[in-house]
Amino acid sequence: EMLSSTQFLSAFDIDREDAKVRDAYGRNAEGQNLLLARRLAEAGVPAIQVAWHRLGTWDTHGNNFNCLKEDLLPRFDQCYSALIEDLDQRGLLESTLVVVTSEMGRKPKIGDPRSGGATGAGRDHWTACQSVLLAGGGIRGGQTFGKTDARAEYPVENVMGPESIAHTIYHAMGIDKLTATDVGGRPFNILEGGRPLTELFG
Repeated sequence: EMLSSTQFLSAFDIDREDAKVRDAYGRNAEGQNLLLARRLAEAGVPAIQVAWHRLGTWDTHGNNFNCLKEDLLPRFDQCYSALIEDLDQRGLLESTLVVVTSEMGRKPKIGDPRSGGATGAGRDHWTACQSVLLAGGGIRGGQTFGKTDARAEYPVENVMGPESIAHTIYHAMGIDKLTATDVGGRPFNILEGGRPLTELFG
């Protein structure tokens, strides 16, 4: 029904969008993809995933600081803030959970050997700690949850794993019963471990 819906198909026609709104998101692949995500949410699509357009851009094994300062962070700040403001102005933010995450964090120590060590100013993969950004969907804004040590190497407060983020996303969708039965009638957990971070809501 969704795929044959006129409303759904017309959401892909970004040229119908006001030029000022398109400019607010940024006239680039990342900005226009987030604008398309808003249009799909408005059309009733229940789950939308947007991947950063150019493969590997956040994978800053070399030249980390300049990549972030000159390209990645300004572009992300523009299109992400435009998305949040746009959803809010249209009355969609409270019913739309926006999640920004990745597969891992970046190593706190500068000097990835693959980019020349310290002179390459890169940051390798780091699975011990990362940040996740949640907005809308009932999440109370303006808060942080969890804390790292002074070097941002390891979590030291409200330590959790990705399973708790998944639980939190399900909770925002109104799904708290994460059990099912297999074809033999045996019960199993869809998501073992972790818990929904209900204290983020309010």
